[in-house]
Amino acid sequence: MKSIRHFKTIILTFMLVGLIAFIAACGGSNETGQSGGSGSIDTITFADAGWDSIRIHNTIARNIIENGFEYNTESMPGSETGSLIGIGNGSLDVYMEIWTGNFYDQYSEAIESGDIVELSVNFDDTAEGLYVPTYVIEGDAERGIEPLAPGLKSIHDLPDYWEVFQDPEDASKGRIYGSIPGWAADNVLEAKMVNYGLEDTFNYFQPGSDTALNTSLINAYENGEPWVGYYWEPTWIAGMYDITLLEDEPYDETLWNDGYLTEFPSQRLTIAVQNQLPEQAPDVAEFLSNYATSAAITNELLAYMQENDAENEEVAEFFLKEYEDVWTTWVSEEVVEKVKAGL
Repeated sequence: MKSIRHFKTIILTFMLVGLIAFIAACGGSNETGQSGGSGSIDTITFADAGWDSIRIHNTIARNIIENGFEYNTESMPGSETGSLIGIGNGSLDVYMEIWTGNFYDQYSEAIESGDIVELSVNFDDTAEGLYVPTYVIEGDAERGIEPLAPGLKSIHDLPDYWEVFQDPEDASKGRIYGSIPGWAADNVLEAKMVNYGLEDTFNYFQPGSDTALNTSLINAYENGEPWVGYYWEPTWIAGMYDITLLEDEPYDETLWNDGYLTEFPSQRLTIAVQNQLPEQAPDVAEFLSNYATSAAITNELLAYMQENDAENEEVAEFFLKEYEDVWTTWVSEEVVEKVKAGL
């Protein structure tokens, strides 16, 4: 019996050694034999947290990395919070548009602990909150629309006008179109519904996607109907339609942390990576540390996408051709030539 157990132990030992050798050869999900670039990573995985602007920036960066640095890239869909967790645990490599104010504490802790590395600020001139079409407040003489809520200025004024925004499924309350489930803004708005007393006069309606949210706003706008709901800038919607952000209390960190009792903070949209990437792909990390755009540029890219029914790849090519003076400052002349050759 002892000899049988000993034999089994020897077999298991060899199996374990073989397994370790196999894992070492494969290198895990990030550290495989490279097909290009100067680092030790084969495929660089980008976080797709679910909205158009991050997909555009992902595609721009992926184009430059694939053509200019010769790495493979891919994009992984997920939620906003899940994407942050992904770069923290190394299952994702690059997060191109982190709305840092949506989870300030978690983001700061991840930076301080070294789980993720912030490389750049993509842009920081943003806005978000509850919006209405401007004609709801001011009317639109050209369209023959009278002001529907002329005294509406603040989110706190909404209870006075709930009947203007009547819920089509519940005539006793108005409807506020909320954020997408899984987005950090969803938690903020749900708290505001309670803490601002909005739940007494409004139902909080969660669209299932950004497409559903867009559709509800566009349909209302084109028909000249009232609408109130969550939106943000930059977006093509904000660029193409006249909408107004309802006022809230001026941002105060203490009040924000005590039930989100203020306006959304102005956001730093950063670019961060998993902590091994600067060693695995130092050339890519250097490029990303130089990457910087603006809300104005992003609005134009989003508007181009909408007006031309363009795919992300087409928008990226539009950017690379029209904003050559911007992106060529991010990389070397050698990389510039490679990217141009790949267009």
